[in-house]
Amino acid sequence: MADLSAFPITERWTPQDPTKLQLFSFPTPNGVKASIALEELGLPYEAHRVTLSDADVKSDAFLSLNPNNKIPAIIDPDGPNGQPIGLFESGAILLYLGEKTGRLLGSDAAAKAHVTQWIMWQMGGLGPMLGQLGFFVKFAGKEIDDARPRQRYVDEAKRLLGVFAGEIEGRDWIAGEFSMADIAIAPWLNALNFYEAKDIVEWDAHPVLQDYVDRFKARPAVEVGMRTPPREG
Repeated sequence: MADLSAFPITERWTPQDPTKLQLFSFPTPNGVKASIALEELGLPYEAHRVTLSDADVKSDAFLSLNPNNKIPAIIDPDGPNGQPIGLFESGAILLYLGEKTGRLLGSDAAAKAHVTQWIMWQMGGLGPMLGQLGFFVKFAGKEIDDARPRQRYVDEAKRLLGVFAGEIEGRDWIAGEFSMADIAIAPWLNALNFYEAKDIVEWDAHPVLQDYVDRFKARPAVEVGMRTPPREG
C-alpha cells in the first residue's frame, strides 16, 4: 500500500485507494486538462473536488501541495524511482504524464518539440489572455468605465485565435496527431462559451476553430474529463 502521509493535503481530501494517482481539481479550462489527460491515458486515478473558494484553494491543506493556490494539482504514488511525487501547474502535469506513459507527447524528438511549443503557447498566451478577457467581459471587469483594458485583451485574443486558426487549417490536431497540446488548447477555446465572448472576438470569422473544438469534445475521454470532478459536490 502506498504511503501518502508525507502529503498533508490527504488529511482533508483523503484517498480511498492511495495506490492510485490523486487529482485535486475543479472543472475549469486548466482543471480539465489534467482529468482529460488521465482519461485519455487510461491511468487509474481518484478525483478530489477542490473548489475555487478561498476555503479550499487557500487552505493550509491545499497550499501544502500547491503554494500557488491554483488547481489542478496531483500526487502520483508511483513517481520517479517508485517514489510518490506531488505536482502543480497544468502544463507541468501534462508533460509529466506524457513522459510517464510515453504517450501524447509525439513519436520522436522533433514531434515532441512541436507538441511542447504549443503547450507553451497556450500556457504563456492563450490561457492568460482569454482568462483576462473573461474577467473584463463577464465578471467584475465589465464594470470598469475605462474601455482600454478590455480592448487590450480583446485585441490580443483575436490575434491569438487568428494564429491558431491559420495553423489548424487543413489538419485535425495542432501537432499532427492528437497530443497533450490539444488537451492544453481546446478547453480554453471552449471557455469562450462560458465567458460569453465569442461575438466580441469574432469567433465565426474562423470556422475551423469550432470544427476543432467539436472534434475534440467528441472524444469519449474528453467528454468524461470535461466534467471531472463534478462542479457540484
